[in-house]
Amino acid sequence: MKTQIAGYETQILCAGQRTEALPLILLNGDRNETETIFEEVRRINEKGFILLGIQVRDWNSELSPWPSEAIFRGGEDFSGNADSYLKTILEKILPEAEDYLKSKDIRISSYGIAGYSLAGLFALYSAYRTSRFSRIASVSGSLWYPGLMEMVKKEKISTEIRTVYLSLGDKEALTRNPVMATVRRNSEMIAEHLNRSASTVFELNEGNHFKDHGIRTAKGIAYILNN
Repeated sequence: MKTQIAGYETQILCAGQRTEALPLILLNGDRNETETIFEEVRRINEKGFILLGIQVRDWNSELSPWPSEAIFRGGEDFSGNADSYLKTILEKILPEAEDYLKSKDIRISSYGIAGYSLAGLFALYSAYRTSRFSRIASVSGSLWYPGLMEMVKKEKISTEIRTVYLSLGDKEALTRNPVMATVRRNSEMIAEHLNRSASTVFELNEGNHFKDHGIRTAKGIAYILNN
């Protein structure tokens, strides 16, 4: 199903039998990639699942947890409206998606959230702001974001979180940008920190930030579906 919910283009795809309750994975990203990622997850994963894809309208605004200056000269600043966007997801998008699934006799067993790049940052951030999700996949997440490490060390992740998947390309930290160069160190430190309270894995993929992002995302979703 493709539809607009609360002004956002969404897509709901389901793999599995209606006789069993299925995990729902919320994927923030590009509407043109939802079906491709869904099919790739089906190819590498035997379990049934529901994929709720949401077209992000303004990445630098909706997916950033707090305001921050642009990290590239001439780039856009980050507005820090993740809390507002998350509220829209929880109070408007998810309830309407749930009603649709209920009308099709499809039951939900659990909730997870996944995303790539800034959407990966948002997925991780959401675990500190809501108890709705039990599985997190931050794929090549923007874990270089200024202030993130301080938040992770200071605040506690939701006690509902059972699985966290973090990944990164092995060349992503090889950059002259001093902020983005921290991404691997931050990702490894966050994985180590979170593993004290939830099953957490950090995986390196071959290549830079732009290589195989659909395949990497599908791999992350498949992991949280099975762990």
